Amino acid sequence: MYKILAVEDSPAILNLIRMSLEDAGYLCVCAEDGVQAADLLEERQFDLVLLDVMLPGIDGFELMDYIRPLGIPVIFLTAKTDVNDKVKGLRLGAEDYLTKPFEILELLARVETVLRRYGKEARLLRFEDVEADTLSRTVRKAGIPVKLTVKEYELLLLFLRNPGIALFRDRIYQLVWGGEYSGDSRTVDLHVQRLRKKLQWEGKLFAVYKIGYRLEGGREREPR
Repeated sequence: MYKILAVEDSPAILNLIRMSLEDAGYLCVCAEDGVQAADLLEERQFDLVLLDVMLPGIDGFELMDYIRPLGIPVIFLTAKTDVNDKVKGLRLGAEDYLTKPFEILELLARVETVLRRYGKEARLLRFEDVEADTLSRTVRKAGIPVKLTVKEYELLLLFLRNPGIALFRDRIYQLVWGGEYSGDSRTVDLHVQRLRKKLQWEGKLFAVYKIGYRLEGGREREPR
């Protein structure tokens, strides 16, 4: 299980980040200021740091000087929209820079991307008796191989990485097909129906009225 340190001075935002990361299968440790974060970094090992810029005590940019020698990837989370601040954060060594307010789905996608870049992405994604191997790009249900198309496989990974989260059709389309969603398109619905049938997920992959779809339940991650 990958350990992520979330540093944010807003309790509401911090709690939302923590719950979302834990729902996605990560272990999340929280800090509400730079000093507390520095103490945690000294005491424990982390795979990733989500770091707010405007913090009491030690701000995110200052804390970055402490984190960089540790070799831990950092994603800045901030309400500062000035491009100069973004450039500064990236030049300090941050892997990414996400401006508030942000969608949790986008945050999780960026976390996955950074962990994959650092070779920390989970190889095996599981939901009950379904297992996807992201290295071999194979899928098994109860140990039996399941043949999926490329888009069905990418759709499956999206649901496995976001269990219990209602995913909007337009966002699903953007992430899997890489384009703008047409409201009258049946592409997402048809692929979900095929995926549901192949994995026998009639009671697992639910339609959410006027929104999209949600995979109900939990899943496990295993490191490489």
